[in-house]
Amino acid sequence: MSESARKHRESSPEKIRVAVLTVSDTRVPETDTGGNIIVELMREAGHEVSHREIVRDDAPRIQEILQSLLANEDVDAVITTGGTGVSDRDTTYEVVSRLIDKRLDGFGELFRMLSYEEIGAAAMLSRAVAGSVATASGSKFIACLPGSSNAVRLAMEKLLVPEIPHVVFELRKHRMEAR
Repeated sequence: MSESARKHRESSPEKIRVAVLTVSDTRVPETDTGGNIIVELMREAGHEVSHREIVRDDAPRIQEILQSLLANEDVDAVITTGGTGVSDRDTTYEVVSRLIDKRLDGFGELFRMLSYEEIGAAAMLSRAVAGSVATASGSKFIACLPGSSNAVRLAMEKLLVPEIPHVVFELRKHRMEAR
């Protein structure tokens, strides 16, 4: 790791506040395995889950909830699970893509590469996406994961848990510089 990268990691917040949103027509709290994995891994990493919700795959309702979560000052980042596939009911990608100001293309690319190593060509069906969303209180991070428990665990362990504090640090740093 370069000296610059090491310094950024050291400056990253030890604790971030994450909202978890599961998008599903069938999941209930008892069967929300993807959401449970996100919560478990974020808490194990020392972060706070400030909000958790399950919403049906209905684009206007998803957008309403996401805008509310992103406007909440107790939320640094939002992680969604579900609704990123290619079926007619999968609308999370469309909603989030309209909200994102700066897309982190590397997130989706890396996720699909890692997923390909596990499941092969079916990885191309994932529309996992991440980026920053401008809000009145500054930019917030959002990441959208597939609904599969294995996919959620892969994205969390390999990408988000190690890097989300650095992403939040970068967004906060620029917020402070703008003041």
